[in-house]
Amino acid sequence: MSILEVSNLQKIYTTRFGGSKVQALSNVTFSVEKGEYVAIMGESGSGKTTLLNILAALDRPTAGKVMLEGKELSAIKEAEMATFRRENLGFVFQEFNLLDTFSIRDNILLPLVLNGEKPAELEGKLMPIAEELGIADLLNKFPYEVSGGQKQRTAVARALITNPKLILADEPTGALDSKSTDDLLRVFREINAKGQTILMVTHSTKAASHASRVLFIRDGEVFHQIYRGDCTNEQLYQKISDTLTLLTTGGEQR
Repeated sequence: MSILEVSNLQKIYTTRFGGSKVQALSNVTFSVEKGEYVAIMGESGSGKTTLLNILAALDRPTAGKVMLEGKELSAIKEAEMATFRRENLGFVFQEFNLLDTFSIRDNILLPLVLNGEKPAELEGKLMPIAEELGIADLLNKFPYEVSGGQKQRTAVARALITNPKLILADEPTGALDSKSTDDLLRVFREINAKGQTILMVTHSTKAASHASRVLFIRDGEVFHQIYRGDCTNEQLYQKISDTLTLLTTGGEQR
């Protein structure tokens, strides 16, 4: 069953004085099944960040539509948008986006507090996630007191705390060292195995090789996609590398 449907998506940006137009997305169509783990790749300027912003309801398309569990994002009123994001989407960013004046505990709980949940219910939702991600002993620390990998696991906990329909991850391994990257990718595999739908934008072939499907964007369109099937991570890594070579050399996918 599709949880996310993207149909004929276009995005055109007009310069401030209307002198020129830039087409960031041309005609993007794809769907994501419930429980799927999808990576989106492409060169800088290919349109993948624009696509992620539209999927996150941070920007609106020029044409086409995005449906999340049958609800069209562009039909949501601006006044209701922040609540919709908190209740349906979880976000994991490259730079963590944690509040340094908040403890790890308060950073994770922030979406629930903004949703007006009762204080008595917060701890019961916090501890299972903190223990699963190995940060239960860090809850009283502040972001500047923990490592990059621990910050990113805090960000993942914050994304999961609302039980979102979809997690959107923007270059989640981009600011991490190799060990922290391996730890985060393991966490993503584990939460996906429990049924969490994940859509990740990444430049990292290694990160993408952990997904169940990889979409490639070129010139604002879906150029190609690879399904994992029975591939190991190493085999999928090689297929991704081959496709990226075609992207950078302007070749055609067969």
